[in-house]
Amino acid sequence: MPRLSVSGQPPQAGTKGRGQRPLGARGEATRQRLLAAAEELFGTRGYHATSITDITRQAGVAQGTFYLYFPSKRAIFAELVRERSRALRHAIRQATAGLTDRLEIERVGFLTFFDFIRKHEGIYRIVNQAEFVDRRLFQWYYRHFAKGYAAGLQAAMESGQIEPGHSEVLAYCLMGIADFIGMRYVLWDGSSPSPEVVEQVMTFIRKGLGGPR
Repeated sequence: MPRLSVSGQPPQAGTKGRGQRPLGARGEATRQRLLAAAEELFGTRGYHATSITDITRQAGVAQGTFYLYFPSKRAIFAELVRERSRALRHAIRQATAGLTDRLEIERVGFLTFFDFIRKHEGIYRIVNQAEFVDRRLFQWYYRHFAKGYAAGLQAAMESGQIEPGHSEVLAYCLMGIADFIGMRYVLWDGSSPSPEVVEQVMTFIRKGLGGPR
């Protein structure tokens, strides 16, 4: 079975992908500068209006350096989506570690999501662009997040904390709430949702999830 690239496609022959050459501290710092530059430009100009030259100029590195880390513009786009996805899920896991009440996990998880996207506003536009740049990557972003989310909801159902139901469907419903509330307040207003907004969201979720009767 052929090895697959980050987008689910066989890697191009003769190219170096992430992990095929060890990175020291300096190399990792350069890689992160390239990713940060790509995030800024893809999020403001868009994927198609951004060139590799734009990315290297923004990152302050020579254009040839780019190819030591990424074989193409599409490759850095894909890695950016996957890395920010990993970072978001890690932030939520850390913030909710030790919590056992599902509603509290939801509250803290939502607040962590809002804080993350406030720091990475461009990820909204970047993920939306992924549907047209790399459809498999776009689907992976949501499916991977939903898989872990559904597992937590399923555990809460089995312990009687919330009403039984289809955990994957519920995960997508909750992801949709977070996505649109984040867009409305963080992306459009440039600030985190107020405590009143968060409480309204949690009231809706509390009624929707139900619990022991």
